[in-house]
Amino acid sequence: MTYLSFLKCTACQKQYDPEQLWNLCADCAKPLLAEYELDLIDQKLPRNELRKRDQNIWRYKELLPVRKVANRLSLGEGWTPLIRAEKLEKMFDFTQIYIKDEGMNPTGSFKARGLSVAVSRAWELGAKALSIPSAGNAAGAMSAYAALAGLPAHVYMPRDVPENFIAECKAYGAQVNLVDGLINDCGKQSLNDAIKYGRFDLSTLKEPYRVEGKKTMGYELAEQLDWNLPDIIIYPTGGGTGLVGMWKAFDEMQKLGWIGDSRPRMVCVQASGCAPLVRAFKEHRNFAEPWPNAQTNAEGLRVPHAIGDFIILDILRKSRGTAITISDEEMMDGANIIGKTQGLFVSPETGATLVAFQKLRKKGWIKEGNRVVLFNTGSGYKYSHLWG
Repeated sequence: MTYLSFLKCTACQKQYDPEQLWNLCADCAKPLLAEYELDLIDQKLPRNELRKRDQNIWRYKELLPVRKVANRLSLGEGWTPLIRAEKLEKMFDFTQIYIKDEGMNPTGSFKARGLSVAVSRAWELGAKALSIPSAGNAAGAMSAYAALAGLPAHVYMPRDVPENFIAECKAYGAQVNLVDGLINDCGKQSLNDAIKYGRFDLSTLKEPYRVEGKKTMGYELAEQLDWNLPDIIIYPTGGGTGLVGMWKAFDEMQKLGWIGDSRPRMVCVQASGCAPLVRAFKEHRNFAEPWPNAQTNAEGLRVPHAIGDFIILDILRKSRGTAITISDEEMMDGANIIGKTQGLFVSPETGATLVAFQKLRKKGWIKEGNRVVLFNTGSGYKYSHLWG
């Protein structure tokens, strides 16, 4: 069973009934997050109990929002490998580099976690049709889980999105809408059509449950490292749901008594052609201005504006983290290094995390003895056109 208690606005703190479908806060239009009765979970779920459970995100069922087992839509998402990158360690003369390989998820990316939970909960609460704007991976994941639920899926992607993303969505039976512009333009059309046709919109952080699926990355990291969090997490950041989710997981685990109060330093990696969060972080701002003329081959990083910008920037500062930009050329170099050393075909976003590691190591920000986790957010197969 779930111990979901209520939804709370991340800005004005207003509370909402979780048994209704909600998007943003009705008062201030900021993201809502799910809150749980952690004191009750603490009494009934010792962390060692998890060892007996299936190796997917639903092993954390008490901390996920879906109430009925029959409403959990699962394709086996989660419990992805945490790989000790020994060849990279040797190359860079460094002792602890890990890669969390999210490309092993269903539909080939970390988006499967968030959409498994979001679609499950929307279905449970009576949604009749679903809508999502996406640069590609989220569209595929939503379409897959909507197919599992038998719900009509409508995806909105930039017109220049690679063909394989379009083909994937069509294979799952989704209605594909190609939009002139970027993901923010897709978001506007997705929302307008959702209102017009009575669909539930699943935009990043514009509903409360995708982040719940993404937070399981934080739970898994802790469990796979024997309940000791890494010193540094380097994460490619577009909309930033993963960063928000992991930070939420760390807080929940501390309240449950599963971990202490230490936290990883969080590193936000963005493309040099689309870096609104990096710019805001360096300028000591609490909100990020939209990035004009966003350009990058890393589709997941081509997000000119993130609605959760203020949450992400707060996490970076609280964690004593940082933010860094990487060029498209550097990303591809990084992805090829990972391929040639570790035998992993990773996304360009993942290549960016390795280059970020190199640059931060050179500056002395990352020191010998730090345990560093790089996130591979998607399979390189989704981006194979870039190697053509």
